[in-house]
Amino acid sequence: MHYFIIFWVGWLVSFLGQLPLGTMSITSTQIAVQENFKNAWLYAIGVAIVEIIYLRLTLYGVNWIIQHKLLFEVLGWLTVAVFLVLGVISFISARKQHAEKKALLLNNKLNRFFLGLSMSALNPAQVPFWFIWSSYLIDNKVLSTNFTEFNIFTAGCGTGTISGLALYMYGGNWLITKMNTSTKTLNSIMGAIFVIAALAQLYRMLWGKFV
Repeated sequence: MHYFIIFWVGWLVSFLGQLPLGTMSITSTQIAVQENFKNAWLYAIGVAIVEIIYLRLTLYGVNWIIQHKLLFEVLGWLTVAVFLVLGVISFISARKQHAEKKALLLNNKLNRFFLGLSMSALNPAQVPFWFIWSSYLIDNKVLSTNFTEFNIFTAGCGTGTISGLALYMYGGNWLITKMNTSTKTLNSIMGAIFVIAALAQLYRMLWGKFV
C-alpha cells in the first residue's frame, strides 16, 4: 500500500506540473491537432524519458544532501522562498492572463519522439522543480531515500508527465478555444498549491523537527 501511495504521489505532482500552459504542452496539442495522435504520443514519450533521467539525477542529489544536515536545512528555507515566489508568480500570471507563445517546431521532418527528447532536454525548469518537490516529500517522510522507492516514485512521475500531455492532446481544441480562461484557472490553482506547500514547509521549519 505504501508503494502504491508513492506511485500516485509521483503521478499527481508530475500531472499537476504539466497542467499550466507551457511550450511543451502547447506543442503536444499542436501535434495532435495539426498532425495525428500517433506523433503526439511519440512526442510525449520522448519528453517523459528525459524528465525521468533528470528526476533520477535530482533524487541522487537529494540523497546526498540528507547526509549533510546544514545544507539540508538551508534547502528547507530555500524551499519556502521558492514555493512562495512560484505561488506569487502564478497568481500574477492568472491576474494578467498572459498568453503562451505557440512553439514553431512543426515545420520539419524530425521524428516527433526526438523532438520530445530535445525539447525536454533543453527545458531547465524541471530540474529545480523536481529538486524542490523531492526534497519536500523526503523531509515530510512521504518518500524514503532507497532504491526501490525512488524507482516507484520515478515511474509515477513519468506516467504523470505523459498523462498531463495526453490531456492537452485530447483536450487541445477545447483548450485553444478557452485558452485565456483555462490559463487563469490553472495558474490560480498552481499558485494556491505552491503557497499552501510553502506555509506547510515554513511551519515545519519553525515548529517541527526538520532533520
